[in-house]
Amino acid sequence: MSGHGGGWANPAPAGLVALGVAGLTFYALLSGSVSAGALPLLGCWLMGGFIVQFTVGVIELKEGALIGGNVFLFFSGFFMLAGGLEMFVKYFAAANKWAIPLDGHMDGYAWVILTIALIFLTPCYMKSSNAVMGLILLLLTPAAGLVALMDGGWIGATPWKPIAAYLLGAVGILGVYMASAIWVNSTFGRTILPTGSSMIK
Repeated sequence: MSGHGGGWANPAPAGLVALGVAGLTFYALLSGSVSAGALPLLGCWLMGGFIVQFTVGVIELKEGALIGGNVFLFFSGFFMLAGGLEMFVKYFAAANKWAIPLDGHMDGYAWVILTIALIFLTPCYMKSSNAVMGLILLLLTPAAGLVALMDGGWIGATPWKPIAAYLLGAVGILGVYMASAIWVNSTFGRTILPTGSSMIK
């Protein structure tokens, strides 16, 4: 269908749509817009996102995109696959009242590593990409940090949970905007949906 006759097309928009889905569904969960009964459904959406982001990560690495390829690869594994599987485990543990309760603090420790990675990736995106991508990372990094601190039990849910929810909701909206900008601007050969220049020159 591509018709261009060679090479790989840019898969990043698909990965950004998957990020958008994850961001907005996590907003719904953290904001209380949905109940715990949504966990298995969220798990399904995250598993779908895993397939998309894994594919995007591998193609981007093949094309030499060091930052984007690595981000999509570790997001596919941890944010999507591990996150999706966890939703099923947490739901069934609660529904079946497992004799040994889950210790969700483990998630906090894992999210600490993801947050540290994002802290160092944020200036890379601010330097090498456009303003929208820089803003996505600027919002995603503190959201991940708040999730890490809450899951680890180092801070309480109040007032941080709604803040993390809104940050992730904004990441979701910006992710789908960025994907749309790549599609529309590439198709029409000019800037129709602006993305701005890099934040760090």
